[in-house]
Amino acid sequence: MTAFGRRLEPMLVLAEVVADRLRAQLLRVRGCRLGPKTRIGPRVRIDRPWAVETGPRCQFEADVWLKLVGEPATLTIGAHTFVGRGVEIDVSGSVRLGSHVLVAPSVFMTDHAHEIAAGQLIDSQGCTQAPIVVEDDVWLGARCVILPGVRVGRGAVVGAGAVVTRDVPDGAVVAGVPARILRHRR
Repeated sequence: MTAFGRRLEPMLVLAEVVADRLRAQLLRVRGCRLGPKTRIGPRVRIDRPWAVETGPRCQFEADVWLKLVGEPATLTIGAHTFVGRGVEIDVSGSVRLGSHVLVAPSVFMTDHAHEIAAGQLIDSQGCTQAPIVVEDDVWLGARCVILPGVRVGRGAVVGAGAVVTRDVPDGAVVAGVPARILRHRR
């Protein structure tokens, strides 16, 4: 890197931080309750922003979609939580992410699922819903899927590509489809 490039780099980082915080300010105007120093990356989409609340110093990378689909839908995110590029959180009822949570790129979470009774069209049956809770100090690996009614315990790790269909105990490391406990963090 040239001397000019080394001098320019801190200015580019500063410009990115300013742009992220400006986007956060615009969302606050739309009713989103974002904690101080929260950063919103480019092309972040938040449907029903008034139903979203974060703690301080959260960061949302580019192309995140917070899709709140119903009137009672709420999304609560704790302090210092990072949401990676391309994450989609689909909320019909309630999703809560704790503090110091790392959500890797392309994670998908949904708190609802379609009914599938035989003899009826699936699209006419409606949905069931159950809240998702991700406790503090959790790492959700890239492209994992968190399904309705799941609680991911404090300090747990969900491996990349895992499909979590049931609760994950505190401190557990899970992976696979469906996700199974591999070990516990020491």
